[in-house]
Amino acid sequence: MAVVLRRPVLLVFLFLGWLGAQAQGPIDSLAAPPPKRELRGFWIASVENIDWPTTRGESPVQYRAEYRRLLDAGQRAGLNAVFVQIRPASDALYKSELEPWSKWLTGQQGRGPVGDADPLPYLINEAHKRGMEFHAWFNPYRASLDTMTRRLGALHPYRTHPEWFIWYGKTLLYNPGLPAVRAHITRVIMDVVKRYDIDAVHFDDYFYPYQEPGLVFHDESTFAQRPEQDIARLDDWRRNNVNILIRDLHDSIRTAKRWVKFGISPFGVWMNKSADPNGSDTRAGQPSYSALYADTRLWLQKGWIDYVVPQLYWSTNFRLVPYATMLDWWTRNRYGRHLYVGHGTYRMLESTRSDTTWRNPRELPRQVRLNRSYGGEVSGSVFFSAKSLRENPLHTTDSLRLNLFRAPALVPTMPWLDAVPPRPVAGFALTRAGRIATLSWQAGPPAADGDLAAYYVLYRFGPGEYPTPDDPRHIIALPRAGAGRGTTFIDTTAKEGLSYAYYLTAVDRLHNESRPVNLRTNGQLPTEIVLASMPGLAAAPTPAIMPAAPEASNLKFPKLGALDQPAEPEGSTKFKVKTKTKKRGFFARLFGGG
Repeated sequence: MAVVLRRPVLLVFLFLGWLGAQAQGPIDSLAAPPPKRELRGFWIASVENIDWPTTRGESPVQYRAEYRRLLDAGQRAGLNAVFVQIRPASDALYKSELEPWSKWLTGQQGRGPVGDADPLPYLINEAHKRGMEFHAWFNPYRASLDTMTRRLGALHPYRTHPEWFIWYGKTLLYNPGLPAVRAHITRVIMDVVKRYDIDAVHFDDYFYPYQEPGLVFHDESTFAQRPEQDIARLDDWRRNNVNILIRDLHDSIRTAKRWVKFGISPFGVWMNKSADPNGSDTRAGQPSYSALYADTRLWLQKGWIDYVVPQLYWSTNFRLVPYATMLDWWTRNRYGRHLYVGHGTYRMLESTRSDTTWRNPRELPRQVRLNRSYGGEVSGSVFFSAKSLRENPLHTTDSLRLNLFRAPALVPTMPWLDAVPPRPVAGFALTRAGRIATLSWQAGPPAADGDLAAYYVLYRFGPGEYPTPDDPRHIIALPRAGAGRGTTFIDTTAKEGLSYAYYLTAVDRLHNESRPVNLRTNGQLPTEIVLASMPGLAAAPTPAIMPAAPEASNLKFPKLGALDQPAEPEGSTKFKVKTKTKKRGFFARLFGGG
């Protein structure tokens, strides 16, 4: 039976959430904090205009506005990553000299958008402005969903290399067994890696095609002419073809840009335990290893991918493939790489009877909580797709926004890519007039690996609150770093008359966090100016850019008591304006210097 939230109950729920968001009292230190590190993303599918753009042939003004609305919905829900499909079928939603413009963008494959505008820089910049990673989503082997090849654009590789392709029913696919095909796919993806400021390369679950009754993928001749004669079985050879692409693409990305991640979202079941002792206790119809020839488990073992997003689109009560069973299997088979879970939020918009648990508004929150019960073994969630999240089915997006994702989260680090934190900020200063506090700072110098800050984390602690870097409920802002200029943030939510401690860290693009710099307000003065001095440096009489402190590999806040009474911090300079008050001890007794 479906559970429906009646309007009065829903209004009360929303009102209570609003009241909680407005509260300025101390955060409950006894309640378990949400994870500070957690990837939260959604897929934006362009194939068949599923999510974006909604209509083919839109003007840049229209498709940009649609895209912003999707990102805004994701930002309100607390997301920090977006997976945008930019190559759905050997076509491009960006300006390419290797493949044609996508018909799902312009209405006709090969025809460019109005003004020949390149959408991709805009898509990336808008995501970054909202604090979201941009994962460029490619489908590697799908070549066309159109049975009439005369409609293919002039740049489509079928025009010059029809021998690269195989028809599978009404779908045109690349032949993964051809070295020339692997070289072309790698070239297309590396063109994007080199020309655009993406954060990751992302593949979905389509490798060899899902098996359909009466259809055969005719690559027999390629298998007969294979150079790998030591591989005797067709299925092993097919898996090896995909393995080569994944391995070589991983190596190419590392060589070009060390900070660009590579991740894959496979079908949720690798193998059933009945067919392989290493598989899961499930009864899936087309496991990715045997049906799609995608050995994701091997790729994780070899370190060829940085993260995996298995599509666990089943509910916790689905008997053939229970969500909890698959989640547990993936936590034991991630081999030190990040595990994000792909959630089927679109299932709540379906009327299917095959998995009716999705009609329960508690199902999605239950899955997210189950993920978190594994601690650091599960590093986040990705939702398919953006449209379903925006439409807020069963008010589950409200549950994320008001509860599970109410506090911000940083994307988990990947120490195998980068473990060097950026240098702390310089010149951290605060000017307060009444309850309005303006905080400003400058970027520190480059770290040992040359990285600068990509964004900052600003924490605030009030009376009775303990300083800790592990509770994201104390994060009040994640400002982006500005190129060649300082950063300013205005805090309008503090209560007048109370003393607050502010901690500020710098974060690089792979989310390593610097050692904090801190300062504290008096709260009793109508107006004040506070400067945070770096350890070992004399305090300056006026705001100035100060040298950054040495970098630290781990973020730690002093294990000290709660902030109770106003006090001046050691290592900071306070300017009292208009009103003189009695000096009150040292802030270092509570938080330590600089």
